[in-house]
Amino acid sequence: MTKPSTRAPRRAGNAIQRRKAELKQEIIDTAFVCFAEKGYHATGIADIAGQLGIGHGTFYRYFSNKRDIIDHVIDDLAARIIDALGTENAPDAATSLEEYRAQTDRIGTALTKILLQDRRVAQLLLFHATGIDDELTARLYGLLDTADALTAGYLEHGVEQGYLRADLDTVNTARAVTGMLLAGIVHGLRDPDDAAIAGLTQAIRRLLIDGVRRG
Repeated sequence: MTKPSTRAPRRAGNAIQRRKAELKQEIIDTAFVCFAEKGYHATGIADIAGQLGIGHGTFYRYFSNKRDIIDHVIDDLAARIIDALGTENAPDAATSLEEYRAQTDRIGTALTKILLQDRRVAQLLLFHATGIDDELTARLYGLLDTADALTAGYLEHGVEQGYLRADLDTVNTARAVTGMLLAGIVHGLRDPDDAAIAGLTQAIRRLLIDGVRRG
């Protein structure tokens, strides 16, 4: 007796999962449009669902509330950044100034792509999210602290390896680097010209090398 094929059910299951992922992203995209047009606080679930032509129940199968959308966006952003900082881009990966320079170039390219790929994300997190509620504000400040600590790890490793200045104030230099990155994102939002962004990121990378390397 011929065994029934499992390919058709598997293909159907994959199609369903793909459609679920697509609808989830559509909800996020539509929410961003509503937030931009009406503001976060004035936007209701009905606005988002209505734009998509779905019922409230469908929305709640994917998100608990509109705030849950922002948490999802932050989680996705953090996961992509962490993924970009793995293996050869890890804080303890470089063993020389040349390797640190190459690592800085790779990280700069990856972060620019991630943070400016969807400018609505950067706009929401930089200009709107801190006014939503205290819990989200605290989470965003926590992300800044994490960025500072991670950058300090790269600098401390460079000092230990001897290719960065021995007298480097790694903590405050890391905070300054975070500030430069945030300013770079703001300039990228204001002037999305690729050449302008490339010039700015290159200047930041030079500061991260020439400003801290061992003489």
